[in-house]
Amino acid sequence: MSNDKFSYRKHVWQQFKKNRPALFAFRFIMVMLAVALFANIIANDKPLYCKYKGSTYFPAFREYAVDLGIVQWPQDLLNLSWKMEEYDGVVWAPVPYGASEFDFMNDKYRSPFDEQDIQSTRWHHWLGTDEQGRDVLSGVIHGTQTAFMVGFVSVAITLLIGVFLGAVAGYYGDHDLKISRVRFWLNFIFLPIAFFYGFQLRSYIISDAFAESAYFGFGQIFFSFFLFLVVLFVLNVLLWPLKKIPFLGTKVSLPVDLLINRVIEVVVSVPGLILIMAVVAVIAKPSIFVVMILIGLMGWTGIARFVRAEMLRVKKMEFMEAAKAFAYSDFRSIVKHALPNCMTPVFIAAAFGIAGAILTESTLSFLGIGVAPEDVTWGSLLNAGRSNQHAHWLILTPGIAIFIVVTFFNLIGEGLTDALDPRQKK
Repeated sequence: MSNDKFSYRKHVWQQFKKNRPALFAFRFIMVMLAVALFANIIANDKPLYCKYKGSTYFPAFREYAVDLGIVQWPQDLLNLSWKMEEYDGVVWAPVPYGASEFDFMNDKYRSPFDEQDIQSTRWHHWLGTDEQGRDVLSGVIHGTQTAFMVGFVSVAITLLIGVFLGAVAGYYGDHDLKISRVRFWLNFIFLPIAFFYGFQLRSYIISDAFAESAYFGFGQIFFSFFLFLVVLFVLNVLLWPLKKIPFLGTKVSLPVDLLINRVIEVVVSVPGLILIMAVVAVIAKPSIFVVMILIGLMGWTGIARFVRAEMLRVKKMEFMEAAKAFAYSDFRSIVKHALPNCMTPVFIAAAFGIAGAILTESTLSFLGIGVAPEDVTWGSLLNAGRSNQHAHWLILTPGIAIFIVVTFFNLIGEGLTDALDPRQKK
């Protein structure tokens, strides 16, 4: 079985390689992904290596661990002005500027072709600076990191929600999931009660957490959701004795497919961009983390519909009937047998979804929504260029970056569409 899977993957890759534009786009995106992963090494105002006061440091690499919260800066390096110090040996990044670093000697929109007040060509701003003297090339490189992080994380959230709900809706339909009559009716009463204890009573705590930071805010929401599930579970345990009554214990069908489709229709009817802007506007401290979650929460409906449609087709196949004959659990039947045969449209939608998420984040950044003022993204660079139309380098470079990345992800999506087309499988 593993050999069949491998041969099919090889077949898909061979079909994908025949699409020259898609293959070129894939290779270019891999390069851009490498730039995003190593942005702190490519562009940084801290040295890659330095020997300072007899000790050896790797500040640019240590910054990764500091950002992850694994380590902290030593006290003597915490507020060190790296470019003002004298070193026994030092190696700077290829672009020796941080994305948010101010170069006050080259502020006020210094063009790449203008004369710059620098020590040597090594410190030249190759794509110019903005009004505050921030290096545009460094901003574009770190903007790549932000764009890819938003694209991949938001699509991961989309996949988790969409695949789960789509698989449940398609597999069970409106008649295959049966629960006791007492549980079916009383859960309509339990849901508001669980919501009250999980969210309503903690509304002020959640509001104060968002006022402090987005991370604490979403942490409190996840905790409230956990309380919601706990209360719902406890209430369902308490009604267990009622199931012994014949009438109340009778099994009835739960219309899962109908309920999930109604939820999809509600989510689709809400303008996603406007909702994201409204939610971000009430958060005291903007964060790109919030934008990623909101894009993911608003974009799962298409994935759910694709998976539902595929599940309706797959569950009628012979191997699924065999799984039922062997009395496999529903979880095993869905995860191990059904879902692997439903993922073809998901991969295609994910490629297009990453492009859409990057474009949405750039739009929000351009409008000055959802990102902190000190964060540099492609959209924020475009916004900076809007205030001075003569600073063409602030518009041209990030604009080209957005256009290329979004277009190339769409080309990859089209290439996957052709490669995964079952009509091409011989």
